[in-house]
Amino acid sequence: MEITLQELINKNNPIIIDIRNENEFLMGTIPTSKNIPAIRLEVSPEKYLHKDQTYYIFCNNGKRSKVLSQKLNIQGYKTVNIIGGYLNYLLRK
Repeated sequence: MEITLQELINKNNPIIIDIRNENEFLMGTIPTSKNIPAIRLEVSPEKYLHKDQTYYIFCNNGKRSKVLSQKLNIQGYKTVNIIGGYLNYLLRK
């Protein structure tokens, strides 16, 4: 699944996860997002995610988060890729 930033704005208290590394996160992120680097989610998703919640994930341009979202969804997690990632967010500011 994928979602645009405009569609995300209409969600009520979405759980947004920035899967970029910590340095990228510190340079700027989508407001209210939590940083959980992709490698951590790939190795141990059960430490960070619950299968009864929906998570909206993004990376820099939406490619890594799309792949990771698909992998997590196969494992039974509910994740939605934010199309265009952080770069798309910057263009809309």
